[in-house]
Amino acid sequence: MKLFGTDGVRGEAGGFLSAEVAMKVAMAAGIYLKKSAITNKILIGKDTRRSGYMIENAIVSGLTAIGYDVVEVGPMPTPAIAFITENMRCDAGIMISASHNSFEDNGIKLFNARGDKFSSDIEAEIEAIYHDDKKLLDAQVRGRNIGKAKRIDDVIGRYIVQLKNSFPVSMTLQGMRIVLDAANGAAYKVGPTVLEELGAEVIVLHNKPDGFNINENCGALHTKDVQKAVVEYRADLGIALDGDADRLVVVDEQGEIVDGDQLLGALGVHLYENKKLKGAGIVATVMSNAGLDDYLASHDLKLYRSDVGDKNVLEIMKKEGINFGGEQSGHVIMHDYAKTGDGLVSALQVLALLIETKQKASEALRPFPLYPQKLVNINVKVKKPLEKIEGLAQILQEIDECNVRHLIRYSGTENKLRLLLECKEGQVMNEKMDELVAFFEKELNG
Repeated sequence: MKLFGTDGVRGEAGGFLSAEVAMKVAMAAGIYLKKSAITNKILIGKDTRRSGYMIENAIVSGLTAIGYDVVEVGPMPTPAIAFITENMRCDAGIMISASHNSFEDNGIKLFNARGDKFSSDIEAEIEAIYHDDKKLLDAQVRGRNIGKAKRIDDVIGRYIVQLKNSFPVSMTLQGMRIVLDAANGAAYKVGPTVLEELGAEVIVLHNKPDGFNINENCGALHTKDVQKAVVEYRADLGIALDGDADRLVVVDEQGEIVDGDQLLGALGVHLYENKKLKGAGIVATVMSNAGLDDYLASHDLKLYRSDVGDKNVLEIMKKEGINFGGEQSGHVIMHDYAKTGDGLVSALQVLALLIETKQKASEALRPFPLYPQKLVNINVKVKKPLEKIEGLAQILQEIDECNVRHLIRYSGTENKLRLLLECKEGQVMNEKMDELVAFFEKELNG
């Protein structure tokens, strides 16, 4: 059984991600961390899913059983856990969340003492320990060596201060009207609070989590409500977060969604023009539109591409000495202020850009045209290795001959095949997509 996907361990709560699996993942991670432990303390946060109680208790049991002390901070955004882990000098942080997935799923994300996500190599080591029953048994302690757990309810203040410190001290949001969709998720308290403290008038949507309504027809993946509210309230901007608030979707004053690549381009060039961009470019993924390449090149900047996943974006950022990057899907990494994608930090930078340029969102956040691009997700029964699917190589060769860029990959968190095509000629792209969808439906679901 493979544990780690694109972003930690994720699956149906009570199914793939059972209490037993959660406990063993915690024990395996703890055993790995023992060799570098300093404070013997591990932080745990979660989003608002009902299953978070089950998984949190299982993780606490696993960690205390091998001698760790645990600090539980309750519902907090994923980037807050990354920040607080380092701020409180913990050996590691654990976030319980399935991000944008519906409430039935849950997940476990791991951070080291510096608030960085574990690399794939470290995840592989932890997974090997997970499958070693003798190591798990031998690591358990007795008597006075068993760890303790305590809950702290006031760490939200630390994160709010960190968010406000990312916003220019000379600025205020006074006079701005903002619609915030909290997705009934982890930012339902901190999101409205920080925007109001900076002076904005905030219309808040979906901030009443009940354990089951996280991401339900709301948030970054379902923007209808925030788009409607922006127009209705004549707001300056709409902000839609996902369940753990590491993803941001922006809606302009006309109620239109701002494309993720255009957002990356606008922010990246704005940082460059203000001499705040480190490195000679920005990092995005293989999913990003070629229009972003062209726009950055016009400013003598380079687009570095990583594999999908903000963890992979961050690895390239570190390698190239770059402090800004992100994903088309809304994960934006402002590394001077956050260790991972942070929807609220990114939103504040967007607001600072609008204030500095004195432009409306519809003007400032669409600085270049996009090539026609189409993304289709296909539910699959089995993830058959792509290289073993007969006839696929020939189809892709024909697509290449039509000058259509393609990316085909399985989701790391769901039973889905993701197809991305991009071409200057939209009709050609659509025709090739129809061919691909029909081919994969037959080969994977026939």
